[in-house]
Amino acid sequence: MEHGFWHKRWANTEIGFHQKETNDWLQKYWSLLGAKAAEVLVPLCGKSKDMLWLREQGHEVLGVELSDIACRDFFTEMGGEVAATAGPKFHTRELDGIKLHCGDFFKLDADDVARVGAVYDRAALIALPASMRKDYAAHLKSILPSGMRVMLICLEYDQQRESPPFCVSEIEVRKLYEPDFTVELIDAAELPDGRFEGEREKVYFLTRQ
Repeated sequence: MEHGFWHKRWANTEIGFHQKETNDWLQKYWSLLGAKAAEVLVPLCGKSKDMLWLREQGHEVLGVELSDIACRDFFTEMGGEVAATAGPKFHTRELDGIKLHCGDFFKLDADDVARVGAVYDRAALIALPASMRKDYAAHLKSILPSGMRVMLICLEYDQQRESPPFCVSEIEVRKLYEPDFTVELIDAAELPDGRFEGEREKVYFLTRQ
């Protein structure tokens, strides 16, 4: 799960995790999160269509993604080429209220998210192995202020392999985030057309204490 793993996946177009349509849970529950009309942070964003939907709701979007291919393709598929601007931590592309930082998520700091009003995590936590999930949750705790709201979507299934998307149970979610965040389970459903037997998605709202 080093950086090279993800660079190879994108280079070889091994991106089965990419959803071609806007996530159903996002459309159903985002308005209930009570997100401020401000920037939304999307960690490990890939080239997710969810960012376009969030922009349509009036939010500016800040995505963070390791792969430059994903960042480039996101804007190309929007209909335009966007040049990257080099910075000390990230290469950044920006157009029409969507800004994508290409680089290591763990270099993101509190100043980078000063304008963020909410976080949307559909594919970040479940993309990381257990040891990195701990680091990821700890990093979010360190950069998000009190009151920040997070919409988190996780998968549960009988994991028989050592590659993402990983199973992240409700027990683990609570261990990772509580008591620094309150954790509220909003909904859950089995995925009859899922890739794994007994695959189930759960939707959580987290609030930074």
